[in-house]
Amino acid sequence: MFIFVFLPYLPILEQIADMLATHRREKILELLREDGSAKVLNLAKIFKVTEVTIRQDLEKLEKDGSITREHGGAYIKNIKDQVQTFSLAHQENLDKKELIAKKCIEFIEPGDTIILDSGSTTTEVAKKLKGMKGLRVITNALNIALMLGAEPGIDVIVTGGEFKPPTLSLTGQKAADFFKGLHVQKLFLATAGISMKAGLTYPSISDIVVKKAMIEAAETTYLLADSTKIGKAAFASLGALSLIDFIITDAGIEEKHKQVFKDNEIELIIASN
Repeated sequence: MFIFVFLPYLPILEQIADMLATHRREKILELLREDGSAKVLNLAKIFKVTEVTIRQDLEKLEKDGSITREHGGAYIKNIKDQVQTFSLAHQENLDKKELIAKKCIEFIEPGDTIILDSGSTTTEVAKKLKGMKGLRVITNALNIALMLGAEPGIDVIVTGGEFKPPTLSLTGQKAADFFKGLHVQKLFLATAGISMKAGLTYPSISDIVVKKAMIEAAETTYLLADSTKIGKAAFASLGALSLIDFIITDAGIEEKHKQVFKDNEIELIIASN
């Protein structure tokens, strides 16, 4: 009797299971692209599935050519080449990011102490800081530290922490602890996605504690995000949009999103040519 009742639903249940597995693999790949590598045990805890399921996911991703499996985990392909050449992942929309960086410079003055988060947009900001005098920059991005470290007018301070190859950054609790007791004028914060429901989101859980510490240390927080990131959500949520004071984005932002920022009393700054 029960067989006849449930058999018609089996194809639907299988489709749902396939959809969930596909979504989970996408999130696993997103996490690996952010962190560089991950252990099966940790992935199983994050996604609340068995280690067997995670191994099957990693096997599928390896067959797709996205990752390389190793004993107990996996790592993203070409990560060694990326680190050796000091090249960043997430190099898309560079034209928008450059416009945002150019706008940021209007809010940085000699004598400021600022925090520059890691990321491709903040790297564009760092490029435009060259030649500035009387500036102190605190960063968790090794590429930014090397870029500005030789500038005679800029003092560069680097946090400690665990190294993340894809973003050339330092993360984790040690990086967060660096900001305890600090007070700086301005933070230029990166994000992977701005969700109207989940708020500020990031692919890596280890980054959340660092971002929170940065925000607590800063008098004013500028969120840098090109318009393609608005309305999207990454894996982990930092918190509500109210954590930030300003958002600097490009002219591609939709009207409905402008209204959300207005409702949350966040000043919107549009970077344009």
